[in-house]
Amino acid sequence: MPNGIKRTKQERNRIMNAKEMFRVWMDDPYYDDATKAELKEIEGNDMEIEARFCRSLSFGTGGLRGILGAGTNRMNIYTVRKATQGLAEYILEQKAEKKGVAIAFDSRNMSLEFAEEAALTLAANKIRAYVFPSLRPTPMLSFAVRELGCTAGIVITASHNPKEYNGYKVYWEDGGQITAPKDREIIEKVNAVTEDAAVRTMTKDEAKALGFYCEIGSEIDEKYYEALKKLVLCPEVLHREAANIKIVYTPLNGTGSLPVQRMLKELGFTQTAVVREQEMPDGNFSTVASPNPEDTKAFALALELAEETDADLVLATDPDADRLGMYAKDTAAGGYAAFTGNMIGMLILDYIVSRKKENGTLPADGAVVTTIVSGKMAKELVKAYGMTLVETLTGFKYIGEQIGRFEREGRYRYVFGYEESYGCLAGTYARDKDAVSAASVLCEAAAYWKSLHMTLVERMEQLYEMYGYFKEDLRTVKLKETDGVKQAAEIIEGIRNRIPKQVCGQNVTEFRDYREDLRLHMASGKRTKTGLPKSNVLYFELEDASWFCIRPSGTEPKIKFYAGVKGSSHTDADEKLQALMEAVERLAT
Repeated sequence: MPNGIKRTKQERNRIMNAKEMFRVWMDDPYYDDATKAELKEIEGNDMEIEARFCRSLSFGTGGLRGILGAGTNRMNIYTVRKATQGLAEYILEQKAEKKGVAIAFDSRNMSLEFAEEAALTLAANKIRAYVFPSLRPTPMLSFAVRELGCTAGIVITASHNPKEYNGYKVYWEDGGQITAPKDREIIEKVNAVTEDAAVRTMTKDEAKALGFYCEIGSEIDEKYYEALKKLVLCPEVLHREAANIKIVYTPLNGTGSLPVQRMLKELGFTQTAVVREQEMPDGNFSTVASPNPEDTKAFALALELAEETDADLVLATDPDADRLGMYAKDTAAGGYAAFTGNMIGMLILDYIVSRKKENGTLPADGAVVTTIVSGKMAKELVKAYGMTLVETLTGFKYIGEQIGRFEREGRYRYVFGYEESYGCLAGTYARDKDAVSAASVLCEAAAYWKSLHMTLVERMEQLYEMYGYFKEDLRTVKLKETDGVKQAAEIIEGIRNRIPKQVCGQNVTEFRDYREDLRLHMASGKRTKTGLPKSNVLYFELEDASWFCIRPSGTEPKIKFYAGVKGSSHTDADEKLQALMEAVERLAT
């Protein structure tokens, strides 16, 4: 903190507590020499000490995610051990230890080490760990949990975050990420582990000798690929057109390289060029600021290669290969057009539903699942095909949860699910989004439309003309690391306490408060329940079919603003969306 700025009593106490914990880590023989050497470098730096020790890295409903480094508020072997000890105690309490836990990891720095630490903590608690021998996409972990009949699963990944981050996600026996009430129950167990030295662990040799550390064999990989091949809807089109589709693909130095290339090749897409600088695993993601297929900058090298090869499609997957981004050749305007997550989801949805309708396999009780912040064009398409649209809270775990509910209740049959954040699932073999299958289905769709002399850009334009010019946007505001989570909660609470009646010149027609399970019809004052799990999320519908939503990040000190509009044209929609986003951001100031 700059000289001359006074700290509050709360801030002074926080830095004192941080310094005390810093000293514990420096002096306690439990912590390894490399950790102490790293901390020695920041000795005397109050701001850095506070950032690293101001709190314990929070285990939220999505698991752990944080900056790599030494300290209680960082991702390191000690925070991973503590999280795993809490998970182990929950599994033991449920008497579910015999089925074991599957573990996968991505290409990030320390991912392998964290995966092994998690496995060894499980082993020390007499819970068998099934570990992939090398990096694998997140959806393969979801598949493995189901295929192996495990109690739970762990993925070491920070998804699409910058290189400084890593994370830890927990899955349950259905192959989906943990949801209520298990998420809260596991969080309680993790939070109860207050002493690092109380965490159980053992050596890898000991774990193997006792049969508690097992490698997952290649048979799981093969079963996964066979499951994806069953998603093919038009094999005859692939036979005729796949070899004519030129593709540029980048795994952004993550886990997608081998599985995506293999699937495309086996489906007949033989003209696939890979961005060589981004093909091999690299935890530093040396060619991009952030390995995020939602970020247009991440496509720079891929687009260069696309121009050289005259590619039809440009695809990118994030480090754990659960998100897919895309550009497609725009023959009318020239160059390549970017596709949002909503657009990708709509193209795949349109292809699946239209082909199933044509070949007579579209179920009469079919359902499509999206989140409350995903684009609303899906409502129009689903209605046109006589299906049901089910909306969930933000996060693909809730989409995966619906699949299980459909199977148990027999009310609907799952057709497709997607979210705005570039994730979708075209089958029921897994319970999490899958960029490998998304790439396969999207390329098949491109082959199909090419057989009808149409590009994906042209088909997307047809969808706008058929269902309306829907546009969406997301703004993320990063808050201070030390108290950002609290600040985000305060912002949302302030809006909750002064619900606007009008935004951007449009009356608010409906307000939803998912924390309070409240749906409020503004004109009549009628109150009903949302029907969804409680979450600190505010949602507003406006009279012109626009909407916006505000929620805190589940894993980081951020607050997110979502908005969507329906326009009479692209220009009209763009103008409406810009105005609405500006109005929404003003609400939080």
